Amino acid sequence: MTTISKTKSSYYRRLYIAHLIENGVATVPAIIDYTGMPRRTAQDTIKSLSELDIICVFNQTKGERNRSGQYKIIDWGAINKHWIAEHITDIKAALDYP
Repeated sequence: MTTISKTKSSYYRRLYIAHLIENGVATVPAIIDYTGMPRRTAQDTIKSLSELDIICVFNQTKGERNRSGQYKIIDWGAINKHWIAEHITDIKAALDYP
C-alpha cells in the first residue's frame, strides 16, 4: 500500500464515514463494527463532517431518553456522493480498511 498524507487520509475517512451513514451504517457502534475503527475516531470523524459542508444530523428515536437513534446525511454540500460510491474500493484501500 502507498502511504498517503494525514490530510488525505482525514479527507478520505470523512468521505468513507459519510458514505457508510448514507448507506445505513448510521450509528457509532455500527461504524465501529463495520470498520474496526476506534470509537473516538468514529465520533470525531462524524463531528468533523461539517468542515466539508456535509450536514449530518442525529435522529433520536422517539420516546427514548438515551442516545438511541441514528445519523443521517441531510446535505452533501459540494461533495459528489456518486463519485465516492464509484471509488469506495480505492478509498477503503487507501485507509487500509477491509
